[in-house]
Amino acid sequence: MRALLLLLFLPLLASAAGGGAWQASGIGITLSQRGTAMNSAALYAPTDVSGRMTLIAWRYQLMTPEPAGLRVKLCAPSRCVVLDGPSGSTRELAGISASQPLIFVWEVAGRGRFYPALRVRSNQVIVNYTP
Repeated sequence: MRALLLLLFLPLLASAAGGGAWQASGIGITLSQRGTAMNSAALYAPTDVSGRMTLIAWRYQLMTPEPAGLRVKLCAPSRCVVLDGPSGSTRELAGISASQPLIFVWEVAGRGRFYPALRVRSNQVIVNYTP
């Protein structure tokens, strides 16, 4: 699975020339209550890195159909960006220290329980950074 992810984002890794990149992945969450946000586990660089984020690629996989009103954000400690789908890339977190952890924040608009519960299989990021 990790090898497949790296192949999908190889062009993004190539754009990191002069800097570096790190990749992290984690298991997802289960959410069944509308109007409640739930955070994924933090995703950290696997080694000490220094520099500033430039481009972040993300990917998440759902085990259940996407519920109406789903909103997913990718957050660093100081700032968040709303994601526009299950995979893509963003520069909106550029300038943040590349050593900062990232989390996915999941929320379904409205109130009350919904069925089936949102079950997220995995969360993955590739962070490009410059010194």
